[in-house]
Amino acid sequence: MSVSNIQLVRKRSEEITFRAPQTEDGAAVWRLIQSCEPLDENSLYCNLLQCDHFGDTCILAERESDGAVVGWISGYILPDNPQVLFVWQVAVHESAQGQGVAKRMLKALLQREACANVRKLKTTITPDNDASWALFRSFARGQGGELKSEPYFRRDAHFDGAHATEHMVTIALPEEARSAA
Repeated sequence: MSVSNIQLVRKRSEEITFRAPQTEDGAAVWRLIQSCEPLDENSLYCNLLQCDHFGDTCILAERESDGAVVGWISGYILPDNPQVLFVWQVAVHESAQGQGVAKRMLKALLQREACANVRKLKTTITPDNDASWALFRSFARGQGGELKSEPYFRRDAHFDGAHATEHMVTIALPEEARSAA
């Protein structure tokens, strides 16, 4: 790779900013998720509610040059355990892939005041979602955290055979990783 290519990649990644979503972002988030297979699509209304009710624990990546939404993480603090952030979906548009956007969104999300008490990150991943496994394994390593997984929502018991088993992934976050996230 030449020096000019390295600068181009660096410049592209610097042009992406992260922010809390607003209700006006709901449609853009919905379209982004539709473009990111194999993510399950939610209704536009669901994405509006996520932007509105859970904006403190969701994050949006936006390309500075044109304002395009190129990344999204929806998450929430578990109602019965304020030390756990559950990450519902991670979406990165293909134009922004390979720049570490998803991992940077996770780190930025954990720095928010709403996540000050978070000690664990949880998410569910199907066995065949290689990109998500790679993201969360890499994130856990980078944070010095421990990743564990186990079957959670099972194909037959929960999805009536129509969806692959979702494995609950738990990442314990060390104190120093949370303050440095």
